[in-house]
Amino acid sequence: MSVLSSRVRYAKYLDRLAKPHEVVKWFKHGDTVAWSGFTPVGSPKVVPEALADYVEQNNLQGKLQFDLFVGASSVEHIENRWAQLGMISRRTPYQSGKQIAGGINTGRIRFIDVHLSMWPLNMMYGFYTTPNNSNRLDVAVVEATAITDDGMIVPAGAVGGMPEMLMLADKVIIELNTAVRSFEGMHDILVPQLPPYSQPFFLTKVSDRIGMPYVSVDPAKVVAIVESKVADVTGPNTPEDAKSRAIAGHLVDFLEHEVSSGRIPKNLHPLQSGVGNICNAVIAGLANSKFEDLTVWTEVLQDSFLDFFDSGKLTHASSTSIKFSPKAFDQFYSRWDEYKDKITLRPQHISNHPELVRRLGLIAMNTPVEVDIYGHANSSNVLGSRIINGIGGSGDFLRNSKLSIIHTPSTRNDNKLSCIVPFVSHVDHTEHDLDVIVTEQGLADLRGLAPRERARLIIAKCAHPEYKPLLSEYLDIAESLALRTGAGHEPHSLRHAFKMYINYEDSGTMKLSSWH
Repeated sequence: MSVLSSRVRYAKYLDRLAKPHEVVKWFKHGDTVAWSGFTPVGSPKVVPEALADYVEQNNLQGKLQFDLFVGASSVEHIENRWAQLGMISRRTPYQSGKQIAGGINTGRIRFIDVHLSMWPLNMMYGFYTTPNNSNRLDVAVVEATAITDDGMIVPAGAVGGMPEMLMLADKVIIELNTAVRSFEGMHDILVPQLPPYSQPFFLTKVSDRIGMPYVSVDPAKVVAIVESKVADVTGPNTPEDAKSRAIAGHLVDFLEHEVSSGRIPKNLHPLQSGVGNICNAVIAGLANSKFEDLTVWTEVLQDSFLDFFDSGKLTHASSTSIKFSPKAFDQFYSRWDEYKDKITLRPQHISNHPELVRRLGLIAMNTPVEVDIYGHANSSNVLGSRIINGIGGSGDFLRNSKLSIIHTPSTRNDNKLSCIVPFVSHVDHTEHDLDVIVTEQGLADLRGLAPRERARLIIAKCAHPEYKPLLSEYLDIAESLALRTGAGHEPHSLRHAFKMYINYEDSGTMKLSSWH
């Protein structure tokens, strides 16, 4: 028996086996197309490539376009290829890749940036398909690692928005990936009822399970089963550096202080961590700390979480996706029996659900582009206009967690860019949502402080020494002007607030010679 036939246990699907190029007929210009996945993991690989081949071979650039919905980012080189070929008209809710970001920033691709917890439900409400007067998707292409006896889908290492996609799609194409092992048993799938019939999620700890180990689909919608033999396309994780390790040290010290003060328990609260080298360093720092019996409730698990498990400090992790480097995937698969019962993969509407984040009392830790002196954070748009990836899930966690922590280097680009500024050029997270700001310089605990107190503390603890005098002088100017006019609650001088950005655009550095 072949691997494919052993994984597809629903016999009727075997009559729908197709080659990648044979499913092109199911797509037409203007369709709303959904891909599974969350990060490159769990994304379809051979069908999107076949569509790109078809466009390229038939000179259909810009003539076969789709509104593309993916739970978060996907396989970067495939999505970049679609962008280069003019195949993406509209994209939501998050993306990565130079070509697609370039298409968005040059106006060729319309991008809808959305909190990742809200996106699946908004999709079910029909918010993104209102121009078509419909809440339907034309085609969903989803990756599976197995098909159950009754035709249900066992996803790979990511769930994302797959349950909602399968409910809304008129046609479903399943890529059965035989290059990766079956993930059967690792998922906890529950599709919410919509208001006014929605029900609470009966989940009070990270390891609770409330749903099914597969994603439901109407077998009548499934038009094709395509075998994929392409492993998940991931690269190495960004390595730690001196700055990220310093940030991790400040955070571990802070958490130890919170425990000694009685504000959090000895095993902390469930931890949420974003992606990148700072997050990896923080997880490594916790793995080497004195804390024990820890849990994680997050949206993406990176390499450092395997070391966290191996340290014996981490007991269970819940996520919507794993994103391991190739080397870490080898470790994960070779020691499957050690890890499989310690990880639960859920839909993103649950992994990022604001009420669950608040109920579990999460400690949320994420990296922005920049933070201003009052505690507003920009996670998505450089210099106010140029999109990088999107807000992602950071807002879901930071707005609703018990402890909202933002960590960033104090400067970037050889100190030419300060990550602490007078007023952020784009606001994703407001001052009301953030409790703690950390850089390699130090940590500012903002809880219980008024705006002017926060500003002094952020400058003193978090700003780079080369920018502290500049930021302090700005605050003095803003306070002087605002207090004279009776507007001193959160002082700003609009004549000066963005001058550091303007100087960077003109001179290549935020270091001003003078505010005047």
